[in-house]
Amino acid sequence: MATNKNNDAAQDAAKKALAAVQAKKAAEKKKVEHTITHVGQESTSTEELLAITKKNAAPYRIGAVVLWLLAIGFEILAILFFKCVIQFSFTMEKPGWYASWIICLVLDLICVVIGSLLWKKGNHLDPKSAKNKLTFWLHNNLGLVMAALAFFPFIIVVLTDKNAQKQSKIIAVAAAVVALIIAGLTGYDWNPISQEELLESAGVGDHVYWTESGTVYHAFEDCSHLNHSKELFEGTSTTAIEQGKTRICKTCEQRAEKEAAKVDTTVTDVEQTPVE
Repeated sequence: MATNKNNDAAQDAAKKALAAVQAKKAAEKKKVEHTITHVGQESTSTEELLAITKKNAAPYRIGAVVLWLLAIGFEILAILFFKCVIQFSFTMEKPGWYASWIICLVLDLICVVIGSLLWKKGNHLDPKSAKNKLTFWLHNNLGLVMAALAFFPFIIVVLTDKNAQKQSKIIAVAAAVVALIIAGLTGYDWNPISQEELLESAGVGDHVYWTESGTVYHAFEDCSHLNHSKELFEGTSTTAIEQGKTRICKTCEQRAEKEAAKVDTTVTDVEQTPVE
């Protein structure tokens, strides 16, 4: 009996060892050998870096403003259709009348949401200084403000319209409120970046890696997020920021903090070791 139990235990251990080896081989196969392109950089001053980030962010901000203006235009059309100021043959009956201003509200929402996403992208490329908290908040959450401008006037017009039926008012207000909530949540920047944080990360002068796509740079070439990327670029964090990479990878940041803590612990232990 004892011999059988020992044999079973040995077989289980062998199976586990084999599974571990196979898992390790599978992980190694998944890793991709990187082709690294060095991106050189001359010394860049703070003013030059901020000018570059502003230039990188400009297309996104222009796109956001254009889309927000279109959103306001669709809101005005929705109001005109709702109040029957603009009429076509298909809007004379209720189904067509409902469809006219609902479609305008949907187009309004699409423009606001895409505009807000572009604005936030621009802010991450060229962030505002956090010294003035009010302007910092307004700048980062301008999409939220635009969401209010794109739907509140419509809601007010509907609620104050004495000629509209109660059912029509309820449907119109409900549709606008839902659109406002979606646009507001999209327009709010949940993870804003300040100009000070950008300059601090750029001032390290370290050696980092990044890919052609994405908005982050990495402190370690063997970061798990780079396992499937064949081509990497390397340079300083300032160069990475100039290439549109706005922040360091959180995994790399945590790993760097752990390694720094280990070094600090080792140094402390050495300093506290008595000399014989």
